[in-house]
Amino acid sequence: MGELAERLRRELDRYSDGEKLPSSRALVERFRVSPVTVSRALAQLAAEGLVVTRPGAGAFRARPHAEREPAGDTSWQEVALSADGTADLVPRTVDASGVTVSLAAPPPGVLEFNGGYLHPSLQPERAMAAALARAGRRPGAWARPPLEGLPELREWFAREIGGAVGAAEVLIAAGGQAALATALRALAPPGAPVLVESPTYPGMLALARAGGLRPVPVPVDRDGVRPDLLADAFRATGARVFVCQPLFQNPTGAVLAPDRRPEVLRIARAAGAFVVEDDFVRRLVHADAGPLPRPLAADDPDGVVVHVGSLTKATSPSFRVSALAAHGPVLERLRAIQVVDTFFVPRPLQEAALELVGSPAWARHLRTLAEELRLRREAMTRALALHLPELALPHVPSGGYHLWPRLPEGTDDTVLTAAALRAGVALTPGRPYFSAEPPGPYVRLSFAAVAGTGEIADGVRRLRAAWDEVR
Repeated sequence: MGELAERLRRELDRYSDGEKLPSSRALVERFRVSPVTVSRALAQLAAEGLVVTRPGAGAFRARPHAEREPAGDTSWQEVALSADGTADLVPRTVDASGVTVSLAAPPPGVLEFNGGYLHPSLQPERAMAAALARAGRRPGAWARPPLEGLPELREWFAREIGGAVGAAEVLIAAGGQAALATALRALAPPGAPVLVESPTYPGMLALARAGGLRPVPVPVDRDGVRPDLLADAFRATGARVFVCQPLFQNPTGAVLAPDRRPEVLRIARAAGAFVVEDDFVRRLVHADAGPLPRPLAADDPDGVVVHVGSLTKATSPSFRVSALAAHGPVLERLRAIQVVDTFFVPRPLQEAALELVGSPAWARHLRTLAEELRLRREAMTRALALHLPELALPHVPSGGYHLWPRLPEGTDDTVLTAAALRAGVALTPGRPYFSAEPPGPYVRLSFAAVAGTGEIADGVRRLRAAWDEVR
């Protein structure tokens, strides 16, 4: 789509203002692309103000707009946005750079090793489309849903969590990021410390800082967070929240070891603190992983854990349906904040989620995805061993969608990232994953956002060229 839009953009000078462009059918035949690609390319040009589309009539070159009036003086906003009003609070900053690097589409021709979602070829597009079509025909599908979410969907998430979690303890949220934001707002006041794994997901660090919280790092090894350092951090900071990813942690891929699971809950309970369990990737297990541990929430009778689970990673970035689960009085606070922020998750999307997870296609999709992720992981590890043995891979996870190689000492991860982009492959530098100084240079390499194993091999060869450039 991006390549077609660029070609059409270059050809616009052939047309006078208001002149009609060739029909969509003509563009399909000329460029040998699908009608959807043509439609999206024209929509992109329309969004840029270069063309105007008229239903039933076609697309036309846009007439030039009248010259805009000079912009006003907005410099006053720098003071307004930085003024805090109280000296004892942590100034709020909103830095989305660590998130947008995995959300923004790379330029045409650049392989996406930085993606945070499945490539379209891995998404259950037909199953989602069928589910959405069936959902739209359900009686009352477009009515206002219960504020907590559809009862049947809450029940499904409760069964997925297991243990003593019931449907009454589940809230439906609009994706994992929104659920994490609700949890942090509910559990920690502005200015408070919040313990986080180190390294950890940059989007969570951005959420904390945007809310005026102080992320305090607790190191992670291949067996997950270290309980001794977690206990030290609670004592030193007085924190009342610890955010963790016990299963296939982002970015290390670590799984919290069986002996550490009860320790983490015991330490948090002794500190009078909550554990926010971000179980974001449970449905991206690889075919050779073996049985998975239950969510921490399934083994928590005392209400220590606030659980976040999501369907998004295993479906599509636009299928934003997730769950918040908690025991005790905190559930009402979570519910109140979610209602204030978003009212509710749109009912058609909840109905579509129910249709999807209740269909035979869902189980087939998860089986196919598990095998495909295994093949892609193996392809990337083989390619790295062959072309980039300088990169250390101390841990190869059996779930998730990426690897976390450590670079040799003295390597600048941001310089390598820039060189890789020039070589035609986008990757993610490791620095944004640390809330304090990183112990060494890392990069994160996604194997799920590209078209297949061929692109993985090609991308690693391009990365080798970038490595030779900077070393």
